[in-house]
Amino acid sequence: MKLRSLASLAPLLFLAACGGGSDHASTAPGTLKEPPTTLATLTQAQIDASTKSSGLQALSGPAQCEVKVVALNYRTLGPKNEETNASGALLLPSGPTGSNCNNPAPLIAYAKGTDVQKPRTLANPQDSETFLLAAMYAAQGYAVVATDYLGYAKSEFPYHPYLHADSEARSVLDSIRAARLAAPQFGALLSGKVMFTGYSQGGHSSMAAHRAAERDAPGEFNVVAGAHLAGPYNLSGSFKLTQAIAGYQFFVPFLITSWQKVYGDIYKDVNTVFKAPYAAGIENLLPSPTLNYTTLVTSGALPGGTPNQARDALFQSAFLTDVQTNASNPLILDAKKNDLFGWSPRAATLLCGGAGDPTVPPAVHMLPMKADFDARGVTTVSVVDVDAQVQALYGPGGAAPTDPTSAAFATYYGSYHGSYEPPLCHAQARALFNKVR
Repeated sequence: MKLRSLASLAPLLFLAACGGGSDHASTAPGTLKEPPTTLATLTQAQIDASTKSSGLQALSGPAQCEVKVVALNYRTLGPKNEETNASGALLLPSGPTGSNCNNPAPLIAYAKGTDVQKPRTLANPQDSETFLLAAMYAAQGYAVVATDYLGYAKSEFPYHPYLHADSEARSVLDSIRAARLAAPQFGALLSGKVMFTGYSQGGHSSMAAHRAAERDAPGEFNVVAGAHLAGPYNLSGSFKLTQAIAGYQFFVPFLITSWQKVYGDIYKDVNTVFKAPYAAGIENLLPSPTLNYTTLVTSGALPGGTPNQARDALFQSAFLTDVQTNASNPLILDAKKNDLFGWSPRAATLLCGGAGDPTVPPAVHMLPMKADFDARGVTTVSVVDVDAQVQALYGPGGAAPTDPTSAAFATYYGSYHGSYEPPLCHAQARALFNKVR
């Protein structure tokens, strides 16, 4: 049965009473900035009704637990160690005494995919990504904490350091610390086991957090697994591609303007990188307080067209040529700082992606990442390619469409990374987690 778009998965929910708990006097990273609050409790029946109607239940299975959705606001640090905060969601399972739902739960730290909408929070029971986490993990007895990242929702940080590995890792690790403080206020027990996962940008974030936890705080975080899904681990390599990826007009300007704020070295004049009319507003465009992927283009804030057309409309040709040919280009040097090569996970680790992904191609990211692990004798990492499943479920006649001018081609590749691939990779992640829970 085909899965519907993730946007259709979130059910109508009954709001529950707010949770309690006093604020913490400490201002240390990972402490709570304000009391966590219950937003809703998803019953097993509600979860099952939505997963059954959408087709997700074939992957998620029936709900074993009800899920409490809790809003978090916690302290963390910016990329230059600035004191700030981030918000997020904590999903807590509950059920009958003696069930998996009532036992001390392993904690999954989740990092979300790229978001262009600044107000969006995962502390929303009707958000499709939050519901996917509830159905796939929390309803099966896992606790889940999911950060909104710096610069989103309740975060007071003035921008989002997009694909900046160290601050991503901090946001995730501090969300775990916050979850550990919040969970007892709702009668929830955590087992102490920690698992990392994330999708797209979140795959980069979750791997950065997994690396930091094992490297910097092994006594604090009992990491038992990591599942990093469709993440852009090879950022420097991605800039060498001659063909633009799907979503180029959103992701690449977001990254460049973010790293300019972090490192200050990509350009002295924005007009040497971006063309008019986009240069005038590009530096503070993303994430947007009002615009989404569609309206960013229809409003003229970003160009439409094919990925290559959007790239050529946005960027100065001299800048693109230098990025392609100059190994000392500042953007390439900054990208190398945020590549994720060269570390060796101790816990069981899964990389998942789909070979047909037009946004984060595994040939550019997942496979070089695995080759890097292999070259250093790392034996803890496995790879899963879900492309055959994507084709079987969504390809006309069970195969990927080949005519680039057809509507089927546009629909298939337009939905591949954002809708088709995520649930399939999450199912692979949960299979790993079930082995070590």
